[in-house]
Amino acid sequence: MTAGTHGGDATSVRYMAGLTHLASGQVVAAIDALREVLSSDPSHAGARRNLLRARAAAGDHAAVIAETTEALRQHPDSAELHFLRGSALNGLFRPVEARDALTTSVALNPNFAPAWLNLGNALMDLDDPIAAEAHCRHALNLDPTLIEAIVSLGFMLTAQGRVAEAIGVLEGAIDTHPDNVQAHWNLATAALLAGDLPRGFAEYEWRKRHDRFRHDFIDLPGPVWDGGDPRGRTILVHAEQGLGDTVQFARYLALIAQRGGVPILACEPSLMPLPRTIAGVQVISKFGPLPRHDAWIDQMSLPHVFGTTLETIPSSAGYLTADPELIAAHRATLPPTRRIGLAWAGNPLHRNDFRRTPPREVFQPLLTLPDCHFVSLVPGRALPGIACPARPLTDYAETAALIAALDLTITVDTSVAHVAGALGHPAWVLLPYAPDWRWLLNRNDTPWYDSLRLFRQSSPGDWRSVIASVIAALAE
Repeated sequence: MTAGTHGGDATSVRYMAGLTHLASGQVVAAIDALREVLSSDPSHAGARRNLLRARAAAGDHAAVIAETTEALRQHPDSAELHFLRGSALNGLFRPVEARDALTTSVALNPNFAPAWLNLGNALMDLDDPIAAEAHCRHALNLDPTLIEAIVSLGFMLTAQGRVAEAIGVLEGAIDTHPDNVQAHWNLATAALLAGDLPRGFAEYEWRKRHDRFRHDFIDLPGPVWDGGDPRGRTILVHAEQGLGDTVQFARYLALIAQRGGVPILACEPSLMPLPRTIAGVQVISKFGPLPRHDAWIDQMSLPHVFGTTLETIPSSAGYLTADPELIAAHRATLPPTRRIGLAWAGNPLHRNDFRRTPPREVFQPLLTLPDCHFVSLVPGRALPGIACPARPLTDYAETAALIAALDLTITVDTSVAHVAGALGHPAWVLLPYAPDWRWLLNRNDTPWYDSLRLFRQSSPGDWRSVIASVIAALAE
């Protein structure tokens, strides 16, 4: 046997190993094997094609976009290359480019169901749920077993407020694929939006296995608290996800203290002053050393272990207190007119912020109202017509004090809404057509916070009617 033949055999073995790893979902091993093939044979077309597939499966979106863009110069009519590129653009939340690439893919190969599905997903990110649903259903007509399409259909129906249909679709998906994390996650969202909190929060436990949230969860020393009698025990509560989530679920800390436990919340440093105002609660930075504890729990598991229903949500009248001295300091800087705080934008890094934050010009009719002094509650970002607070909002203690010094807060769906509600301060919340699960459906109030009033879009993207409703309410 010649050396060249032996080398070719080794390349074939590595190539077959790469294909086997890819077929079994071991994408990292597949990438390693296929890279080895290409290092010894750069012209190996099969290895190059399957390495691209493996990188797509691994979620290496930037690499996929770079490689498909280059490959399409030589193969512009490759439906698969357009599909892989469009799917990667979806993954990086570039929906316009994704829509265009996937439209080309389905035109070149109209029988490939995953391309129709991902085109629907891109349209969903462009806030067109009706067209998204149609494309998703077409994918299922082509391949009724495509589980990703079934799960996405459940999400699309939920976004349209058709939660009963969504729950039925997702139950079917879980019947056939009981370990599908996305199906359980989407079912949690649908059930919570429908107001079935016990089922929703039970399904919400699947977030800990979801790729999007997995980085939030760490195994801490000691047993996980299951909601049992906390008397005489120190329960470490580990904050997760957004700052608004931490504020919303801080209400459960008081329940642990009232039952004789010692709750310690580990959260973001900027939030620490607020939950410290809850009697019996200790607060530490989640980035520092953890104290001794008898058991621990992820914060958003608290409503599940407490068996929360719509009727048993605790402390809806408020549970946080702003610093009286800071309130007085902020109040002294405000003019003697109707004083309104405006949180006109959310976190731009939030994937759903494009739905939650209106275009700036939408607010202009509101800002021209007479006898209203608007103060910005968005630190470090300016909007013409809104005064910056005289005291900088360096942390949430300052933000809470300013909110408490105002007559009213108007806010998009961001942490300011939760702070205002947790203080029991009046606030109006501007919601997109497809709201977050916690705001439920078809109501202008919320059982989570007595002091909040909700203003909802009547159709996707229709912020002008929302602002018109706010202006009419201010005139009352």
